[in-house]
Amino acid sequence: MQTISVEPARDLLTVGIWGALMKSNQPIGVGSSAASTLYDVARVAGVSTATVSRVVHGQDRVRPSTRRRVLEAIEALSYVPDGAAQSLAQRRKEVIGLVAVESRGPETDIEREGFLFIEEVLRGIERSLGELGWSVLISFLRTVDLAGAYQRMQKISAKVDGMLIAEGIVGSEQLALLAARVPIVLIAAYPDELHVDVIGADNRSGTKAAVCHMVEQHGRTRLFYIAGPAEAPDARERRSAFEQAVAEHPGATVAGSFEGRFAAISGQLAVREILTGPRRELPDAIVCGNDQMAIGAMRELQAAGIRVPADVAVVGFDDMHLSALLAPPLTTVRQPMRLLGERACSRLLQRIADPTLPAQAERLPTELIIRESCGCGPGPHVSPGQN
Repeated sequence: MQTISVEPARDLLTVGIWGALMKSNQPIGVGSSAASTLYDVARVAGVSTATVSRVVHGQDRVRPSTRRRVLEAIEALSYVPDGAAQSLAQRRKEVIGLVAVESRGPETDIEREGFLFIEEVLRGIERSLGELGWSVLISFLRTVDLAGAYQRMQKISAKVDGMLIAEGIVGSEQLALLAARVPIVLIAAYPDELHVDVIGADNRSGTKAAVCHMVEQHGRTRLFYIAGPAEAPDARERRSAFEQAVAEHPGATVAGSFEGRFAAISGQLAVREILTGPRRELPDAIVCGNDQMAIGAMRELQAAGIRVPADVAVVGFDDMHLSALLAPPLTTVRQPMRLLGERACSRLLQRIADPTLPAQAERLPTELIIRESCGCGPGPHVSPGQN
C-alpha cells in the first residue's frame, strides 16, 4: 500500500473521506500516476456518479451535507472536471446563437446613448447563461440582406447548440427547416408558430392601455399613430391594437398614421409630415410603436414650437432608459425586455436538454408607465396593460 502523509483531520467528515481514500488504494497528490475520475469521486464520497455530476454542474438538487462530502472528495483527489470532454460526450458546443436585425434607421444620439430593445434582451440572455459558462454567438442582419437570412442561419446553426431569433426574420417554412437542425426559440414573433417556441410581450394590452388613458383620462380624440416596420410582428400587433382601441371609443378618430422603422428619425419624419397640413388639423395625441420614434417626434414638435403635452400629447412603447430623462418625461408602455431574454434563453436550454418538448408560446405582461408627456402631473404612476 502506498504510504501517504496527511495533515490532521479537520472534522469527522474529512476523516471519512481520507479513510475511504486509503481503503480504495487510490493514488493521490501531485505525484499521482493517474488522473482521478468522476467514478473515483463517487466511490470516495459514497454517492452515485449522478450526484457528483450535479455538484460539478452547480445544480441545486443535492443536500448540503452531501454536496460538502462530494466537494471534500474532489479536493482530496485533486479531481478536475474535463469540460471539453463533457461537451464532446454530450455533443454540445456550449454556445447558443442570437440572430436579430440591426438598427433599421440612420443612427442618432438616441440610438447611440440608449440601450435599445435587442441590447436589453441580450443582457437577459447573458444573465441566464452566466452561471453555466456558455457563450453567445451574435449575428445582426441588415434589413437589405433579409432575403439571404435563411442561408446565413443555416451556417450559424452548425456552430451552436440552439438559436434565439428575434423579430420574425424568416417565415414559417424556413423556421421548420431550421428547427429540424437545432432547437429554436423566437423572441418578439407571432405566437402561432407551430414548430418553435415563442416568447414575447403582450403588445395588445399595453397599446390598448395607452389609448384608453389618452382618451378617457385626457379627452384626446384625434390620435395619430407612428408605426414600426410592417415586417416586424411587434409593429403589426401594436398597430392593430391601436386601431381597435380607437374604434372602441365613440368620438375618437385615427387622425393619420406613418410607417416608421423603429428609429428616432422616423418620429421626426412623421411629425414633419403632420406639419405640412394646417395647424388647426393637428392631432391632439401621437401614439408611437416604440420609444425611439416617440423621442424623435417630441423633439420635432418642440423644435416647431408645439408644446408637449399642452398642444400634442405623446406616448411611446418599451420604456427605454432615456424615456424618464426627457423634458417632459415620456409616458410609455413598459415591456420586460431583459426578462424576455432570460425566459427565451431558459426555454432554449430546456429544449436543448429535451428536444421532444412540445412547442409553446408565452406572453409576458406589459404595463403603462404614466409620466408627463401624456398630460399627467409629475409623480410615479403605473397602470397594468388591458386585455
